[in-house]
Amino acid sequence: METIPATELAHGTLHRPGTWVVAFLASWCPFCRAFRPEYERLARELPVGIGVVDVSDVDCPIWDRFRLEVVPTVVVFREGRAVFRQDGRPGEGLGERDLAQLREALERFPPPSEAAGRPH
Repeated sequence: METIPATELAHGTLHRPGTWVVAFLASWCPFCRAFRPEYERLARELPVGIGVVDVSDVDCPIWDRFRLEVVPTVVVFREGRAVFRQDGRPGEGLGERDLAQLREALERFPPPSEAAGRPH
């Protein structure tokens, strides 16, 4: 799992090729702290890039760039473009149900080489 610097994120895009799952987390958020071990487990299972963006500073421009209202929030990027987003729920965060939806989203948005071989 890799820490994604703010310089690689702009206007809802990620400046990296391929498929990436990125979690926006804050150190002061108890739901982020509870979610991180589940996210780290997921990272070991998935054959895509896995990253974390630290948004602990509430004045960080990432909050506005990605219209974050609650953390944790997870976004799937494919070739830099957001194709799926799962926002945490206030007072709950994210959990197993959300990770299952994330896995389903990754199946719907396979890497381009896999997508080319699928019937439409």
